[in-house]
Amino acid sequence: MNATLDLATIDLLGVLAYGELIAFERLATDAQLAPTVADKVALATMANAEFSHFRQLRDYLVARDVDPIAAMAPFVDPLDHFHDSTTPSDWYEGLIKAYVGDGMATDFYREVSTYVKDDETRLLIQSVLQDTGQAEFAVLKVKEIIADEPSVGGRLALWARRLVGEALIQAQQVAVERDALLELLVGTGDLAGITRLLKSITDKHEERMGLLGLQA
Repeated sequence: MNATLDLATIDLLGVLAYGELIAFERLATDAQLAPTVADKVALATMANAEFSHFRQLRDYLVARDVDPIAAMAPFVDPLDHFHDSTTPSDWYEGLIKAYVGDGMATDFYREVSTYVKDDETRLLIQSVLQDTGQAEFAVLKVKEIIADEPSVGGRLALWARRLVGEALIQAQQVAVERDALLELLVGTGDLAGITRLLKSITDKHEERMGLLGLQA
């Protein structure tokens, strides 16, 4: 028999499901901008993996009598706003966005998942947060362009910094505006706990940028 999900867990699964759906759409769009057929195939494969993650989350909610559309609804505006305000101007900015933006989101939700009490739900969340190959692909391609055109590195580093600011704002909005999710995250609803969490995520971002050879 499937366990009943509490509101905080429904919120977490809902924001993850919508995030995976958007990731699928964005990767499919980026595939159209890819400069080579091999790049198109790589991105299309990743997009397919993201949609598979979305289906897993959707089916998990449905199996527990939760409407996935309703579960995703509170997060549509903040996530759409983030993506609308950070539209890449070219192929390489799109790669940085996938690498930096998705990387920070994954760090955030992976941290939150540790507070989920139900083992089955926690394992599902950790499973769908597995990298689909985006990180390795982005690092390879960005390093290639910087090697060919070193001046591009500065522009991409600035773009990454902008993404970090927008991503942190989005994470705070998602957590603070949903009381149940906030309590799941920090137990008592202490906002200082979120500050510590975001500091940890920022540190991981700096390590990620270091792999690109760019200043965070």
